[in-house]
Amino acid sequence: MRLGLGTVQFGLDYGVSNRGGQTPEQEAERILEAARRAGVDVLDTAPGYGASESVLGRLLRPGDRFRVVTKVPRLAEGAAAPARAEALRAGLRASLERLGLERVHGLLFHHAGDLLGPGGDAVYRAAADLAAEGLAEKVGVSVYAPEEALDAVRRFGVGLVQAPLNALDRRMVDSGALEACARAGVEVHARSVFLQGLLLMDDADLDRWFEPARPALAAFRRAADAAGMTRAEAAMACVKGLEAVHCIIVGVNTAGQFAENLRAYAAARPGDLDCASLALDRVDMVDPSRWRLTGSTVGWRHDRVR
Repeated sequence: MRLGLGTVQFGLDYGVSNRGGQTPEQEAERILEAARRAGVDVLDTAPGYGASESVLGRLLRPGDRFRVVTKVPRLAEGAAAPARAEALRAGLRASLERLGLERVHGLLFHHAGDLLGPGGDAVYRAAADLAAEGLAEKVGVSVYAPEEALDAVRRFGVGLVQAPLNALDRRMVDSGALEACARAGVEVHARSVFLQGLLLMDDADLDRWFEPARPALAAFRRAADAAGMTRAEAAMACVKGLEAVHCIIVGVNTAGQFAENLRAYAAARPGDLDCASLALDRVDMVDPSRWRLTGSTVGWRHDRVR
């Protein structure tokens, strides 16, 4: 199973198409049970996802086979290297306590600049030491741009990279970053397969900010129709077909949405779509951290947590 569960909605009201708000804990419990039954084994969380880690800590069971990936809180800029390293250690200890776990599968730098900027060598050594102590299996980084992934792999030999990948955003593929990760044996987790739900929305629900993306979105919908796939299936297909991607992280608000994602993943047929032709060369349209929505249609919130 290459599908993983993102849990940002367990702790925050998040997503461009999210009209349901933060997922209630009882519903989160149903989602986790469905994930267990489906064989999903990767859970993605972070201290920056509100109450997500604490919710998981209350809901995870002894004997669960989930591989949990969490992240390093933003480190203070300009602080001395020892202080930043200690903050990293304290952050992981706090995450483990909230999660009720002795170790995590992945510890990612949530803000790539903390690793790739000044003092990065020291904080990476601190993270690697935690891994050597058995508190994390892999140290990695969550990126917004392929250049960040390439830099992290080349400079530090990180073991895990989480990056955005979807039908409109193929920067990781076109830049060669995904291939470089594969050559280096890096585990790659793809997020934003639905571009925060943008790929599933109708034109009438689009904020005015996305006016330049309308032709690309229309082309994606036409390609899905021509292939006999739903939008969700087509979006899944464009990432499922990338063999270098080990896990596709999807976040949901309800158990029903999770079931829909499972069906879409199973039905996705990568060979029936020319995904390369769908890419949109507009970073401001495909990078949610650059979105400046007007509120002209759906409600939206973005705290650069992904």
